[in-house]
Amino acid sequence: MVQVVVGRIVRPHGVRGEVIVEVRTDDPDERFQPGTEYDTPKGALRAETVRWHQGRPMLTFAGVRGRDAAEALRGTLLSLDVDPEEELDSDEFHDTDLIGLAVVTADGEPVGTVTAVDHGPAYESIVVKRRGTHPLLIPFVDEMIAGVDLDAETITVDPPSGLLEL
Repeated sequence: MVQVVVGRIVRPHGVRGEVIVEVRTDDPDERFQPGTEYDTPKGALRAETVRWHQGRPMLTFAGVRGRDAAEALRGTLLSLDVDPEEELDSDEFHDTDLIGLAVVTADGEPVGTVTAVDHGPAYESIVVKRRGTHPLLIPFVDEMIAGVDLDAETITVDPPSGLLEL
């Protein structure tokens, strides 16, 4: 099994412990169901209720009562174990698929190696370890990622001018 992030708790909603979740999965109807247990850095959370409002799931969790308890979960990433053999589209990747890949520019110049995937509020970024300097965050968006070749173990990037000099 592989851990994948399926959502991020955005904020509490109301006073009874309900939270609004930002979806980070291509199958939200399957991933957000009552009884689903999510792994988080703060421990396991089991969904008690799930309802949809304005395209986002709103959940309550077992043991989370009141607005203050829900507020303490703000920003928490919700992860699930999935089968690594689960069929993905050609433009989808598990974090574990990307970690360890070499990052090169469209001209073939080496940039570094992916050490992590950062799940930011707007998009994912790859964390690239570079020789002799600090790590670089490259947004994992179509405008900057020219291609991912798992067989060649490379990610080709086409960043805007100046990004690689940061």
